[in-house]
Amino acid sequence: MTQRTTPVHGGSAGPRGDAQGSAPPPARFGPLPDESLDALVTVLDEVRLGRSSARADVVARTGLGRAIVAQRIGELIERGLIAEGDVGPSTGGRPPRQLAFRSDAGHILVADLGATSVDVAVTTLDGRILGHHDEPMQVAAGPDACLGRVEALFEQLLGTTDGVPGRLWGVGIGVPGPVEFQSGRPISPIMPGWDGYPIRERFTDRYRAPVWVDNDVNILALGEWRSGVAIGHDNVVVVKIGTGIGAGIISDGRMHRGAQGSAGDVGHIQVVDDPAVVCRCGNIGCLEALAGGAALGQAGLAAARDGRSERLKAALDQRGAVTAEDVARVASFGDPVAVAMLQSAGRRIGSMLSSVVNFFNPSLIVIGGGVANSPDQLLAAIRETIYRRSLPLATRDLLIQRSSLGGLAGVIGASAMVVDQLFAREAIGRWIAAGEPSGLPEVAMAGPE
Repeated sequence: MTQRTTPVHGGSAGPRGDAQGSAPPPARFGPLPDESLDALVTVLDEVRLGRSSARADVVARTGLGRAIVAQRIGELIERGLIAEGDVGPSTGGRPPRQLAFRSDAGHILVADLGATSVDVAVTTLDGRILGHHDEPMQVAAGPDACLGRVEALFEQLLGTTDGVPGRLWGVGIGVPGPVEFQSGRPISPIMPGWDGYPIRERFTDRYRAPVWVDNDVNILALGEWRSGVAIGHDNVVVVKIGTGIGAGIISDGRMHRGAQGSAGDVGHIQVVDDPAVVCRCGNIGCLEALAGGAALGQAGLAAARDGRSERLKAALDQRGAVTAEDVARVASFGDPVAVAMLQSAGRRIGSMLSSVVNFFNPSLIVIGGGVANSPDQLLAAIRETIYRRSLPLATRDLLIQRSSLGGLAGVIGASAMVVDQLFAREAIGRWIAAGEPSGLPEVAMAGPE
């Protein structure tokens, strides 16, 4: 991956918050009774998520009384969370004032760690990327090395990005393995040194802000659902095909993480009963061991050594290794061995997904990750297998598409995760009196929403 730093100029003006050692803000407002807080969160979500742009829209969509809506909007304006803009079109009476979420009230720091790369970004509260950087990183190097680099990249971004608004409101981290969402700790024995590592505590100690940690494919799914091809779909499966294979699940408009945070770990579904196919998890016959990026690289290496593919042999001679990216690149030139590898992987992934389609009945499947950027043979094989093996009713309106956000989906999703948690009912009750969550890391202890 090419290393790059992308500062985005022209963002909302405002003083950049001192992220490290941020002191808790003093209480600026009085506490809200439970019923008032419920209505406040409802009204804020209507405006924040773009569902309502005027008071009348909020009343019509929520069923709350006009007086209650007017009072809650007044409180949100006073607290700096929404603002009134220009006059909108009249529907017969006085033209309404347009309402807008104050996305420039603060900023978010996010990092998306994959098995072999990392993306970091600083965003506004609506997920707009102000600065972004990606580079190769081996998660096998362990949490201290990887997260230390993330911290250095955060400081680099904050020092080089113009227009970073307000103070730091939260930090979001994605890692390539199951995460116990409530504690913010990976539960992944196959990631050396990461199992049970206190990621949340590490970033809380450094930045004194709320911190959330999730699986990388979950934040990929959130990114596509909020800003990508999955907008408007309430039941979505987002599959990441990288070094491993995982799935993020949106069920009835909510991220489904499961009881312990391991939902969607489809790469370890057994697809063959062959003791020779040993997965890194220790089991045999896992999908990941046959169709993941590491498996494609191994198959490509064998083909190069056996002389079955001159192009793959050239890659081996040039770099001393063969990767999944090499297989994809060679397939784009029509190499029959590489094409067959992608088609075989696609059929195996499609067969697994056909079971998911029959069980879950999504309206959309999104295919993302580094291997998914390969030529059309992989996606075509996935589609053909799903439509052939799934029930007709389940596939009648099913769409199967590539990720639309590319490498930015993870950081966009991590930002959405943080903001959704910040404005969840229990969390917002912990910081609303202060006016902002900066300096209040305990906000992240309110429990998952």
